Amino acid sequence: MLKDVYPLFLNNRAEQPNTDLAVTDKFTGSVAFRVALADAGTIDAAIAGAVEAAVPMAALASYEKQAVLDHCVRRFRERFDELAYALCVEAGKPIKDAEGEVTRLIDTFRIAAEESVRFNGEVQSLDISPRARGYRGFWKRVPIGPCSFISPFNFPLNLAAHKIAPAIAVGCPFVMKPASRTPLGAIIIGEILAETDLPEGAFSILPASRQGADLLTTDERIKLLSFTGSPDVGWALKTRAGKKKTVMELGGNAAVIVDGDADLEDALERVIFGAFYQSGQSCISVQRILIHDSVYDQFRDMLVARTKTLVAGDPKRRETFIGPMISESEARRLDGWISEAVADGATLLCGGGREGAMLEATLLENVDRTATVNTEEAFGPVAILSRFDDFDVALEQVNDSQFGLQAGVFTRDLFRMYDAWDRMDVGGVVINDVPSYRVDNMPYGGVKNSGLGREGVRFAMEDMSEIRNLVVRRRV
Repeated sequence: MLKDVYPLFLNNRAEQPNTDLAVTDKFTGSVAFRVALADAGTIDAAIAGAVEAAVPMAALASYEKQAVLDHCVRRFRERFDELAYALCVEAGKPIKDAEGEVTRLIDTFRIAAEESVRFNGEVQSLDISPRARGYRGFWKRVPIGPCSFISPFNFPLNLAAHKIAPAIAVGCPFVMKPASRTPLGAIIIGEILAETDLPEGAFSILPASRQGADLLTTDERIKLLSFTGSPDVGWALKTRAGKKKTVMELGGNAAVIVDGDADLEDALERVIFGAFYQSGQSCISVQRILIHDSVYDQFRDMLVARTKTLVAGDPKRRETFIGPMISESEARRLDGWISEAVADGATLLCGGGREGAMLEATLLENVDRTATVNTEEAFGPVAILSRFDDFDVALEQVNDSQFGLQAGVFTRDLFRMYDAWDRMDVGGVVINDVPSYRVDNMPYGGVKNSGLGREGVRFAMEDMSEIRNLVVRRRV
């Protein structure tokens, strides 16, 4: 189903200057295919092409942008199985999860197609005082110009889609660097975009080394940098981005509260999903589970029993729930954090074993609040249980974090729902579900060390555009 060699895309065209990037099957560790790797000269040519494409992209009619996005939706559906299998191989994502991500890819482009024809402005009354009598205001949104996108390894399709689809809907040319460990999803998107009539230079998709992609951050011809990845890398890029607008989605150590009145059977499956879906390699993975003292023992035992039933192994098997982490080094890192916590007095409830890149689904309790596995982003299959007996204190514990992406609350109390929404210092609050839940048209992003700006198609379109005002005077 997959080819042995894949190109890069420079100014809408497939090019094969080399096969220098080896991409492995994350379960077997063997090289699955090779991809062309861009150098600094190629990236410079892509930025120049995007600059040339800025005017014709901005001039595209709404129906023309919609037609491009509709074409992508149609072709993604036709190549559904190929896309899912590619994800399974390059990311080690269990096949059912891979199919779910392809579905979200289609949703994201479909939403963008709808938004592309209703991205409007406003008529504004300016006669707020006698001096403005006879004046009327209008404003519209116009494309910000050439954009650079850097996407992560954990959702190679959908997180790329959340940058590419809004850019097309607005009319912004772009240069994308996909993660070197998982470039194939973005390359296949490029193959489908190349079938359209987008202006030359409208898109380039360039796997590259971090050093080679420096121009995507520093070049002043770029008007917006959108980055999804680790906080350390993201904030470092922002300091070097100069005058360009930056949008950063940088991860977290998401918490979920299970209150005393929660439906525990319902909460169980959602918390298990939130903690261990995709081997916990999601920035909104459930990492901290705060359980009311009145139900703590019962829910802890339910979680442990359910976790032990999760099937781990080859992600190509449909029964697999836990696949490999993205690399053995990442599995070793998290294994070390777990061992460190246990050495400092934490209780290992289940899991904790590792073989290569495979790390068992792990639950801990009695973890010191200063432990690395509590304060940093685990980004793997581990979650920490703790007790509370006061809902206000639980909210404070959720906020006791350098991160603030999303949080979840299982409760039947309407007033506690509003308290959580008002007081949680996060970008999103999810009631009676886990923070790992996301729909692709909702505003998504975080505060504090979790980043700035919002994704979600319409909200990304706002970031990729500028307001241009018009004032009209009539003699009265």
